[in-house]
Parts: sequence; C-alpha cells; structure tokens
Amino acid sequence: MHQAKNKTVPFLRRRIPGMCIKILGAIVIGIFTVVLLAVFTYEAYNQKYREHVFPTVSVGNIPFGGKTPEEVQAYWLGKNQPFEERAFTFTFEGETATISGTDLNLGYDATLSATQAYLVGRSGNLLTDLFVSLIPYHTNLSPYFRWDDGTLTGMLADMSDSIDIPVQNALFAYKNGRVTSFKPSRNGRRVNIAEAKKRFTAILASVPHTNTHTFTIPLPVDVIHPAVTTDGANTFGIREKIGEGYSEFAGSAEERIHNIVLAATKINGILVRPGDTFSLDDALGDISAATGFQPAYIIQNGRTILGDGGGVCQVSTTLFRAALNAGLPIVERHAHAYRVHYYEEGGYKPGIDATVFAPSVDFKFKNDTPGYILIQTVLDLRKPSLTFNLYGTGDGRQAEILDQRLWAETPPPPDLFQDDPTIPAGIVKQVDFAAWGAKASFRYRVTRNGQTIEDETFNSNYQPWQAVYLKGTK
Repeated sequence: MHQAKNKTVPFLRRRIPGMCIKILGAIVIGIFTVVLLAVFTYEAYNQKYREHVFPTVSVGNIPFGGKTPEEVQAYWLGKNQPFEERAFTFTFEGETATISGTDLNLGYDATLSATQAYLVGRSGNLLTDLFVSLIPYHTNLSPYFRWDDGTLTGMLADMSDSIDIPVQNALFAYKNGRVTSFKPSRNGRRVNIAEAKKRFTAILASVPHTNTHTFTIPLPVDVIHPAVTTDGANTFGIREKIGEGYSEFAGSAEERIHNIVLAATKINGILVRPGDTFSLDDALGDISAATGFQPAYIIQNGRTILGDGGGVCQVSTTLFRAALNAGLPIVERHAHAYRVHYYEEGGYKPGIDATVFAPSVDFKFKNDTPGYILIQTVLDLRKPSLTFNLYGTGDGRQAEILDQRLWAETPPPPDLFQDDPTIPAGIVKQVDFAAWGAKASFRYRVTRNGQTIEDETFNSNYQPWQAVYLKGTK
C-alpha cells in the first residue's frame, strides 16, 4: 500500500500543469473573441449612426436618438421664438427701461445642445464609447439656456445712474455764533442689480406658457442709511427741514444779482434761538457800498433810481415764503408798493412778497418751535434762483395759504423814459416793466394736532407801475 501511493503522485504532478494551460488558453481565446465581437458590433453600430445621435441620448428629456445634429439644433431654435418676441420692462418711481429678448439674445444655445448630443459615445476613448454604445444606459443632457448678461447689466447700470443717490452723513460746524458748515443727513439708495437679475430669471420660466408680450419687473432699490444723522451731529436740536422758500430772478442786472448773492450769503448759517425774533435788517446790517453792496435800480419817491442794495427785497421775499412754509409767526411784513414780476415767477401768485428798507421797514419772524432754527442759503445762478431752507425741530404743525385773491386791477401808466448820464448816448435800457395795479390778499393758517395756532390775513395794495426806460446821454 505504501509503495502504490508513491507511484500515483508523480502522475498527478505531470497532468495538472497541462490542464491549467489548456484552461487558460480557452479563457484567453474567449476574451479575445468577446472583444473582437464587441469591436465589430461597435463599428457596425457606429457606422449605422455615423451622422446621427445615438438612440440612448435625450436633451431636456426629449429623445433625439437617430436625429441629425441639424435636427436637434432646429428643434431648440424653434423653442427660442417665444423668448425672442418678448420684452421686459424694469420700473422704479417713473423711471422705466425696456429691453427685448432679441436684444438679450435670449433663449437656448441650440448649437451647443446639438453638438453635445452628437458627441455622446464619440469621446475618442474606445472603452468609454464601447460602454455607451453597447450598454443600454440612457443619457439625458440639460439644454443650456442663456442670455447676454453684459447687455442686461449695462441697461441696469444706466438706470442706476439716474436712480442711485449717494448716502450723505450729517455735517455741522459751529464757530463764533454761526454755523459755518451744514449738511443734513440723507438716506442714499442703490439699485440692487443682483436682485434685479434674480427677478428677471424667475419670470423666464413662465414666458413660453403665456400670451403676455411685455413683462414688467419692479426694480429693487436698497435704502442706504447714513452713519451720522442730523440729530446726532449737533446739540441745537436741528433735526430736519421745517420750511422752504423759493424765488426766481432771471433777467436781473448784474448789480442786482450781486446784491442778492451778498445779502443771501450774509444770513446763511444764522441760528435763531427758541423764543427769539429774527430781524432781517439786523442780520444784514449796513447796506451800502462800504459793506460791499453795489448801486442797482430801486423805486424811491415814485422814480427808478440807482441805490445801494437794489435786489435785497428778493431776499426778504424768499425768506418770508420760507417762514410761511414753516408755519412760523410773522411779526413784521410790508408789501411792495407795486407788483414786481420777479416775485410772480416760479408759480407764485401776487401778494406773497415782503420788502425791506432799513431802518424803518423790516421783515421779522419768531421762532416758537422747540429747538433752534438754522437758515441755509441755496443759490443757483444758472437758473437763476434763490432758496432758503429752514432746519430745526418739527412739532407737527401744518401751514396753509388759503383764499388767495386779486381784485381792483388798474392798467399801468404810459411808458416812462428817463435820461441817464451813465449810459452812452443812443443806448436805451429798460430797467422796469409795466405792472398792473391791484389789491391782493391771502389767508395764512397754521394748525397743530387739530388746533389753530396762527390765522392771519395778509393784504397788499399795489399801485400801477409804468415801464421805465433809461436813455443814455453820456
């Protein structure tokens, strides 16, 4: 038994290597046959769809198997028509801008979708392409939807130029009893372009499913708050604008404009304490050549003559309007003797004017508000116009000008010509304009919390005035 066993072992050792070689060879042959068959099948499959999309490919869940790239492109170009025919209007407080889908090149990138669909299974990598071709694995591509973002951004930026307002921090500088620099705080605003684009994008999904031609998109605008507010910039209780007066003086002589600017500048920055009465004569001081005023034409004793300070009444009239607008008590006001056309510009009716002539004729108002009142001058010599802004502490009062009347009108006298030795001979210069005489009045009422705190009627009795021409005799 022991010897027989020793005889069998060498035989098995000889047989096993031979069997392994045969099995391995069969496996190799099988693999080679499968690969060869796969390559042959792929080549036949590829040849069949040589100019077409493979059957397992979709774009946007739309099957395009067997279609040419041109057919894929045509399909998505057709999908673009609704977008090309639409318009999009962005709006904000009367500002509008419209842009069309054509301007934006809005729609699907048909060429890209066609190219991507055709290249599935044609990557150039044999193993990857074999897998895509022979394994029934479905490929769904997302269509690329696009628009010209640069054009949209440019349009929104153009709108921003007319809508954006820079934030303004309060500035308050006080020296020697006068405010030398003042700017009230002001909220800024800025178009939120990123949010505007989000609103635009959100609308696009509904475009193919509606007959709406123009889509309106409210433009998002952010409010920017100042870091330093008016209330926190000073200790005088000056928090807000409480009144504004305005007048125009186009056509004024250079000397008159000079005097308006000088007088208006003199009262810029004045603070009126609570309970105090402001006097324009006191604020201006001496009005003469010694203080910088120039001779300009004034009415004195029924004649048009040169006098220092002509034009200062433009300042008193404008300040009168500011005090009325603020609802302040008017302590002293004198109407002009005749209608001045400057004071009926800018939408004002006759009667809302005030004259001054130091020392007997003054304009005064009282500060009966809880805080100081700051007078700020705004001159615009391009228009030209004058504005007085009154800043202080609002207490809820409301001012009204009611029952404006004009009656008893009388025509102006014939034109008046006066010799003037300061003008070259042969030159005629008109220095005053004809004005009808009339009586005018208005009611000034101020209320607070339903209670009347001021109720006064202002009257004016204007004499008719003739046009005045100066004839040069120099």
